[in-house]
Amino acid sequence: MSGAHSAPVGEEPHGKRLGLLALAALGVVYGDIGTSPLYAVRECFYGDYAIKASPENVLGVLSLMFWTLAIVVSSKYLGFILRADNRGEGGVIALSALSRRTGLRKTTRWVLAGLGLFGAALLYGDGMITPSISVLSAIEGVRLITPGLSPYVLHLTVAILIGLFLLQRHGSQRVGSLFGPVTLVWMVTIAALGIHGIAGQPAILRAVNPWYGFRLLSTGGAAGFLVLGAVFLVATGAEALYADLGHFGRKAIRLPWFGLVLPALLCSYFGQGAAILASSEAAVHPFYALAPGWLGTPLVVLATMATIIASQAVISGAFSLARQLIALGYLPRLRVVYTSPDAPGQIYIPQVNWILMVSTVVLVLGFQTSSRLAAAYGVAVTATMVITTTLFYVVVRRRWKWPLWKALPPIALFLLVDLAFFAANSSKLMHGAWFPLAIGAGAFIMLTTWKQGRKVLGKQLFAKAPTLLSFVGGVAGDPPRRVPGNAVFMAGKSGIVPPALTHNLKHNHVLHEQVAVLTIETDENTPLVPREKRVAVTDLGQGIYRVLATYGFSEAPNVREVMALAHEHGLPFEIDGVTFFLGQERVQPARRPAMSLWREKLFAFMQLNSTSATSFYEVPADQVVELGVRVEL
Repeated sequence: MSGAHSAPVGEEPHGKRLGLLALAALGVVYGDIGTSPLYAVRECFYGDYAIKASPENVLGVLSLMFWTLAIVVSSKYLGFILRADNRGEGGVIALSALSRRTGLRKTTRWVLAGLGLFGAALLYGDGMITPSISVLSAIEGVRLITPGLSPYVLHLTVAILIGLFLLQRHGSQRVGSLFGPVTLVWMVTIAALGIHGIAGQPAILRAVNPWYGFRLLSTGGAAGFLVLGAVFLVATGAEALYADLGHFGRKAIRLPWFGLVLPALLCSYFGQGAAILASSEAAVHPFYALAPGWLGTPLVVLATMATIIASQAVISGAFSLARQLIALGYLPRLRVVYTSPDAPGQIYIPQVNWILMVSTVVLVLGFQTSSRLAAAYGVAVTATMVITTTLFYVVVRRRWKWPLWKALPPIALFLLVDLAFFAANSSKLMHGAWFPLAIGAGAFIMLTTWKQGRKVLGKQLFAKAPTLLSFVGGVAGDPPRRVPGNAVFMAGKSGIVPPALTHNLKHNHVLHEQVAVLTIETDENTPLVPREKRVAVTDLGQGIYRVLATYGFSEAPNVREVMALAHEHGLPFEIDGVTFFLGQERVQPARRPAMSLWREKLFAFMQLNSTSATSFYEVPADQVVELGVRVEL
């Protein structure tokens, strides 16, 4: 989700640079929330949880939408949450890491880590729905303009989605340059249409008064409360604002929201409400009801482009999140393709891409309409928002040292709103909301299984492994035969002799003249590690060196870079001519498994399908020797 104009939060851009960043953020950050007008108002008066399109209900719904954008997006995320950057990075994973750096007990830190991980897993559930509902809701406009094409709505939607995912391997840099301008045109268009609608029914502006929303909730009964599930659709892209903090910075995210996006969205929502006041038949598709007949086809085309942009942002976010989870040890190594030499944040992960593609197509074919998809939308995002608010409370109290009187009022308000939306969306469990929760739960099980499996595997591998210091002492006391050349043995744990080195010496009875034991670690609390602190080299004697490389959880490790930095820090050889020795573990369940048998089998399957260390760390393939090791868990 990053672009060529990304900037760390610590720097405050201004002038032309701020304008470029704001334009880029407009396309990437606000693609999801910016396409909500296509379906949010409609679902309140036409979906499965629709209420009667009476003037009182229209004013009540619009009042709830207005204050949702004011409280959840403008105040909570842009006013408060964006301040909680983890060395410039945002998102639920970064916030979870920030909350754990507060001197808490081990059990509490484990709970906070679990909350952050579950929040990330839930985002994959709703991330599958976003492209489906966005593109389908745009294409459904064809039914109003050219009814004869109605039978082909699903075909067109599926074709567009498949095409979008097939293009991912080429990278989003070229099309990404169009994100901002197209989204700008989209925002101006929906604002103009909304203003035209408001002009015909100016009384709709009374909905700014919170009394109308309160009256709907207090007198509307169960239907008045459950409509919150559809009202929440106006805020479903709010988490992206925080997740993209590291790519654009606070100023570049806040500027387009208050300067364009928020006014445009409010104009569109109020304009659609005005159209329904004028004619209850407009509730069938109030967004397209605002457009004059001659604008129908161009508007469908523009809406489709806007939803493709929204989908692209979600897909790119899924790739970025997967890379973080790999770095933190919650996912096996997956093939990561860097699609732009200028923007390291633009990546492509084939396995994630194909899973998303199949899921979105199945969703479209299974749910058939955007209204049915809307019933499945929201519950996972609201759960993530509850988690974000909880983690943020820990940060403001334990890290920022806010007194209770200062922290409690805003956090209590945010949590009350989050829980209300979560409760309303939970009522949709039997209408499709189970899907994102099931995906999130499945993802959480896989993430925790891999983490626990690697922990158990590490204990098995290193339980009897000697330390490097004792190994060097043994080499000095009983020198093996030394052969010319330089060797690098990659180790999963610093200070321990890797199995590949032990096996090579045991079976070949030789040791290279110069040996480096390289360990690449990820700092779970830091998204970015400065280059000058990346590598540490220790001369252990006997021509043996320990090299420790540390990366942040948002970075991609690279052996070529590590070797170059290690040479600068005293390693007496460079990467050319070096032989790399890597261990390849073959996992099989034990008779007395350390984990549940089904989890061990799942771990073994994930291990079997993981990308090789050679490919993941970009080790020169023609300089690698892999030694297999069979391990029982």
